[in-house]
Amino acid sequence: MDSILAETMHAVGLILGMAFLGSGIGLGILGAKVAEAIGRNPETKSDVVQSVMFVAIIITLLLLLLFAFVLVLLFFNPFSI
Repeated sequence: MDSILAETMHAVGLILGMAFLGSGIGLGILGAKVAEAIGRNPETKSDVVQSVMFVAIIITLLLLLLFAFVLVLLFFNPFSI
Protein backbone atom coordinates (compact mmCIF):
# COMPACT_ATOMS: atom_id res chain seq x y z
CA MET A 1 0.00 0.00 0.00
CA ASP A 2 2.79 2.42 0.90
CA SER A 3 4.71 1.70 -2.28
CA ILE A 4 1.64 2.44 -4.42
CA LEU A 5 1.19 5.77 -2.65
CA ALA A 6 4.88 6.60 -3.02
CA GLU A 7 4.85 5.78 -6.73
CA THR A 8 1.69 7.85 -7.18
CA MET A 9 3.34 10.83 -5.50
CA HIS A 10 6.39 10.38 -7.71
CA ALA A 11 4.22 10.24 -10.83
CA VAL A 12 2.23 13.31 -9.76
CA GLY A 13 5.40 15.32 -9.24
CA LEU A 14 6.77 14.22 -12.58
CA ILE A 15 3.51 14.99 -14.38
CA LEU A 16 3.19 18.47 -12.90
CA GLY A 17 6.85 19.34 -13.34
CA MET A 18 7.02 18.30 -16.98
CA ALA A 19 3.69 19.91 -17.82
CA PHE A 20 4.53 23.28 -16.31
CA LEU A 21 8.05 23.18 -17.74
CA GLY A 22 6.78 22.36 -21.21
CA SER A 23 4.05 24.97 -21.18
CA GLY A 24 6.43 27.62 -19.85
CA ILE A 25 8.98 26.92 -22.57
CA GLY A 26 6.23 26.81 -25.19
CA LEU A 27 4.71 30.11 -24.11
CA GLY A 28 8.16 31.69 -24.03
CA ILE A 29 8.87 30.61 -27.60
CA LEU A 30 5.39 31.78 -28.61
CA GLY A 31 6.03 35.20 -27.06
CA ALA A 32 9.34 35.51 -28.89
CA LYS A 33 7.72 34.67 -32.20
CA VAL A 34 4.91 37.14 -31.54
CA ALA A 35 7.40 39.92 -30.85
CA GLU A 36 9.22 39.00 -34.04
CA ALA A 37 6.00 38.98 -36.07
CA ILE A 38 4.85 42.33 -34.70
CA GLY A 39 8.30 43.78 -35.32
CA ARG A 40 8.19 42.72 -38.96
CA ASN A 41 4.61 43.82 -39.62
CA PRO A 42 3.21 46.24 -37.00
CA GLU A 43 -0.11 46.66 -38.84
CA THR A 44 -1.20 43.13 -37.92
CA LYS A 45 -0.65 43.61 -34.19
CA SER A 46 -4.30 43.20 -33.15
CA ASP A 47 -4.76 40.01 -35.21
CA VAL A 48 -1.56 38.46 -33.90
CA VAL A 49 -2.27 39.33 -30.27
CA GLN A 50 -5.83 38.02 -30.55
CA SER A 51 -4.69 34.66 -31.91
CA VAL A 52 -1.92 34.39 -29.31
CA MET A 53 -4.36 35.08 -26.49
CA PHE A 54 -6.60 32.33 -27.85
CA VAL A 55 -3.70 29.86 -27.79
CA ALA A 56 -2.60 30.99 -24.30
CA ILE A 57 -6.14 30.49 -22.95
CA ILE A 58 -6.29 26.99 -24.43
CA ILE A 59 -2.93 26.10 -22.86
CA THR A 60 -4.10 27.44 -19.50
CA LEU A 61 -7.32 25.43 -19.68
CA LEU A 62 -5.37 22.28 -20.50
CA LEU A 63 -3.10 22.90 -17.49
CA LEU A 64 -6.14 23.33 -15.25
CA LEU A 65 -7.57 20.05 -16.53
CA LEU A 66 -4.24 18.37 -15.83
CA PHE A 67 -4.25 19.83 -12.34
CA ALA A 68 -7.76 18.42 -11.77
CA PHE A 69 -6.57 15.00 -12.98
CA VAL A 70 -3.63 15.14 -10.59
CA LEU A 71 -5.92 15.99 -7.68
CA VAL A 72 -8.08 12.99 -8.58
CA LEU A 73 -4.96 10.82 -8.53
CA LEU A 74 -3.95 12.20 -5.14
CA PHE A 75 -7.24 11.96 -3.28
CA PHE A 76 -9.15 9.23 -5.15
CA ASN A 77 -6.34 6.94 -6.19
CA PRO A 78 -7.74 4.13 -8.38
CA PHE A 79 -4.57 2.05 -7.91
CA SER A 80 -4.89 1.66 -4.15
CA ILE A 81 -7.41 -1.00 -3.29
